[in-house]
Amino acid sequence: MANHKSALKRIRRNEAARVRNKYQHKTTRNAIKKLKETEDKSAAEKLFVEVTSMIDKLAKKNIIHDNKAGNLKSQLAKHINAL
Repeated sequence: MANHKSALKRIRRNEAARVRNKYQHKTTRNAIKKLKETEDKSAAEKLFVEVTSMIDKLAKKNIIHDNKAGNLKSQLAKHINAL
C-alpha cells in the first residue's frame, strides 16, 4: 500500500482515468460496430464523420495507437465505399 499522500492521490487519479478511458474506448467500439452494420450509404457517411472524430480523440489521448487509428479509419472508409 502507498505511504505518501501524493501516491494515494495518484492511485485515485489513475483509477478515474482508467474508468474514463475504458468508457470512451467502449463507446467508440460500439459506434464502429453500428457503422459496419449500416447498409444505407448516406447514413453511413454521416456516422463515419462522427466515428472518425471519436477514433482521432482516442489516438490523441494515447488510448489507442496512432497506427491503429489510421487502420480503423481506412477500414471503415473502404467499407463505406463498397456500399
